[in-house]
Amino acid sequence: MSELITAELVDLDLSAETKQAAARSLAERMAASGRVTDLEGFLADVAAREAQMPTGLDGGIGIPHCRSEHVTEPTLAFGRSAAGIDFGAPDGPADLIFLIAAPAGGDADHLSILSTLARHLMDETFTGALRSATAPERTAALIRGDEPGVAPEPEAAPEPAVAPEPAAAPESDAPEAAPAPAAPFRIVAITSCPTGIAHTYMAAESLEKAGQAAGVEVFVETQGSAGFQRLDPQIVADADGVIFAHDVEVREKERFAGKPTVDVGVKAGINRPAELIAEVRQKAAHGETSAPARAAAPMDKGADTGDNFATRLRKWLMTGVSYMVPFVAAGGLLIALAFAIGGYTVDKAPSVAEHFLWTESASWAALLFQIGSVAFGFLVPVLAGFIAYGMADRPGLVPGFVGGAIALTINAGFLGGLIAGLLAGAVVMAIQRVRIPPVLRGIMPVVVIPLISSAIVGFLMFLVVGKPIAALQKGLTDWLSGLTGANAIILGVLLGLMMCFDLGGPLNKVAYAFAVGGLANPNEGSLKVMAAVMAAGMVPPLAMALATTVRGRLFTKAERENGKAAWVLGASFITEGAIPFAAADPLRVIPSAMAGGAVTGALSMAFGCTLRAPHGGIFVVPLIGQPFLYLLAIAAGVGVSTALVVLLKGLRKPSPTHPAPAPADDEAGVPAAA
Repeated sequence: MSELITAELVDLDLSAETKQAAARSLAERMAASGRVTDLEGFLADVAAREAQMPTGLDGGIGIPHCRSEHVTEPTLAFGRSAAGIDFGAPDGPADLIFLIAAPAGGDADHLSILSTLARHLMDETFTGALRSATAPERTAALIRGDEPGVAPEPEAAPEPAVAPEPAAAPESDAPEAAPAPAAPFRIVAITSCPTGIAHTYMAAESLEKAGQAAGVEVFVETQGSAGFQRLDPQIVADADGVIFAHDVEVREKERFAGKPTVDVGVKAGINRPAELIAEVRQKAAHGETSAPARAAAPMDKGADTGDNFATRLRKWLMTGVSYMVPFVAAGGLLIALAFAIGGYTVDKAPSVAEHFLWTESASWAALLFQIGSVAFGFLVPVLAGFIAYGMADRPGLVPGFVGGAIALTINAGFLGGLIAGLLAGAVVMAIQRVRIPPVLRGIMPVVVIPLISSAIVGFLMFLVVGKPIAALQKGLTDWLSGLTGANAIILGVLLGLMMCFDLGGPLNKVAYAFAVGGLANPNEGSLKVMAAVMAAGMVPPLAMALATTVRGRLFTKAERENGKAAWVLGASFITEGAIPFAAADPLRVIPSAMAGGAVTGALSMAFGCTLRAPHGGIFVVPLIGQPFLYLLAIAAGVGVSTALVVLLKGLRKPSPTHPAPAPADDEAGVPAAA
């Protein structure tokens, strides 16, 4: 294992004037030492972390940091600025700059070293030694802890004060018992930050020191990048108060319910720990306690992202979509096969339960169609039920499914199911906040919550929001049916851009769900939309596969290997096959993919291609209307994306410390394509 920091990673005369320039200067040292593989990609990750929250700390310290897949091993670079650089700290510019880089899968041992450094930054002896150091070698040794007497040592427990001899007491038959010493006030604290590398541990150190000064016992659980070690349940049970100093959701928060609680951001834990301790003691004195916490919903457990509403909403919707997709694949492909075998009149066949001839293909086609239709009929209820499940856990399932079924009954369709799921989750979450007598808690999840929430959601869907949503759904369906000419092409461009922007992320799923929703009541317009969406979604992985074939020297060895798999993934309509390329070089790959997706979506709509299958890629081409033109649209988009990504990567100037990869010979000894 390499040392965390070496003399080559120290700059005692950092001349940068901005935090961006400082990060670049220190990152270049990391790249020169081979610890950062893509300078621009790494700096983009640093900037993204900085955008979440400033990394300046009181005391003239800046700690830009991130976890990045462009980092080969945990690394720290240090710079000292004479003029100071603004990192957003309340007390002004920073003169000590630490750039902390951890790999995306950093191991616990290295992250433990980083946490130790973060704690040392709270010690004035340590920072003072860094400000007076004159040689990079000694500075690196100070940071590594090789210099004795600099890193803070654990404080010795104070010796008990010697009590004065008591005055002689009047004689009595029995001596008075000495009063028992009062138990100290106990606080449990959770600290966490988005990256879990620096602020997490600095807040822990700050709270522990403030607790020692105030005569309070403070036990801290750091929920950082290396995971977290749960506090002993007995310590939590005996605690007199709780401090949450966090910028991401506290994991297993329900453990601390019912105690006096102070809930603040992680920087408050660093900058004003004494105030937080005083505040929680005051709440305890007044008998203030937090409400009982409900268990985290499935999509929130172990969350490492911020708890803002937009983030939660996206996760709830993605929960519903992810559970819906298997029903889409099974039902949609069965229906598509039925049309392929029995023609487009198979939907008029009688029930196979009453009429089925074993020797007739029409009967088998009808069987496939009717099974697929049943599976497809679950789309909206499953979407609604699992959106509610993502919000409120199992109690949300019943009202969610009920609301989704009502959406089908009133012809509110996909949009109705989405609204029903959100309503069901919100209603259950509201009911869970009501204080319930202990005697009734056992029947709440199986009787009371399903009963009340289903009644409320049913009322809202039938009488309040259902009809307007149904009208909107009908208008959308009619609009799709009438799409021709320029309007259809514009929609194809928009859908292509959405499918290729985040490569399987929220926008991609929205476009896909929009197309699948139209298959529930198919018409000419909705079938064109489904064709355009699948065609555009195939473009990014196929384009990356082709680019690694025709210009292999522009890609790393790992990317060329990923390119081989991307052929199959793209052909199967798995857009996520392009993610490794976008993650390594988003500014070149994503715009190229979007351009090709827009071309393919527009051409598919212009050619009038239709598709009844919601998935399958090239394997369902026989089920596509205008199949040759459809393949031509895909080929055109792949060509555009490939040309753009090759052009943009070819224009990139190799860094002197990070040259572009040389072409590698394949197994047969033939040079990679140039």
